[in-house]
Amino acid sequence: MTEYITSRRNPLLEHIRKLDGVSYRRKTGAFLCDSPKLVDEALRHGVTVECVVAAEGTAFPEGLPGTVRRVTVPGDVMHSVSPLPTPQGVLAVCALPALTVPDTLPAGRYVVLDGVQDPGNVGAVLRTADAFGCTGALLLPGCADPYSLKTLRASMGAVFRLPVYAVDTEQLPGLLAAAGLPLYGTALRHDTVDVRRCDLRRCALVIGSEGQGVSDEVLSLCRETLRVPMNPHCESLNAAAAAAVLLWEAYRNEEGN
Repeated sequence: MTEYITSRRNPLLEHIRKLDGVSYRRKTGAFLCDSPKLVDEALRHGVTVECVVAAEGTAFPEGLPGTVRRVTVPGDVMHSVSPLPTPQGVLAVCALPALTVPDTLPAGRYVVLDGVQDPGNVGAVLRTADAFGCTGALLLPGCADPYSLKTLRASMGAVFRLPVYAVDTEQLPGLLAAAGLPLYGTALRHDTVDVRRCDLRRCALVIGSEGQGVSDEVLSLCRETLRVPMNPHCESLNAAAAAAVLLWEAYRNEEGN
């Protein structure tokens, strides 16, 4: 059964508007997908979709479970509730997945984000990590929320495909040691090595914040630091670009790639 809502002050629509705030998302245990692409990715990868709102004349996504609440709204109401200047016709309220890290990390390759505050960069790194075969992503304190709309859009749904965990800095060395994974960071230090000379097939790679880089506390946990060779007159790469280079190099090192 499909509901038809015309009031912009309807409690469901008010709820959707508030999901733009991280504290409200955490309080209610919900987040928003604001495009058919993200809704399809969420459904495909097992995210619990609670409600789908579609503009009049827009089809609901295929494969919606029967338990999902379906709501149709007039076009002007969709404009009033959609966070996009040009709504794409479909919104979905989804259950917020837990970011709790398991007691033991599966062996593999991880990207670690240390205080990366820009949601676009976090989303881009998650998309790259998914593309280049990472086992998961570990978000240290100070990172942008992976379920903010800007992060979700930048990730192109990778946040649904790639395991993402929130980790306290104090937890990190124990988790990596138990999994037998060395930590490498991007920084210039006495032990800095060319990334092309390091075996990155099974490890954790830490990417620092846009302004400060990898924190001293996290750098102290690194086995070595890595340097990306580049034109001498270029000072550095931004977080997303540095991650892309490192993760591609790690993927290239994999047997058969």
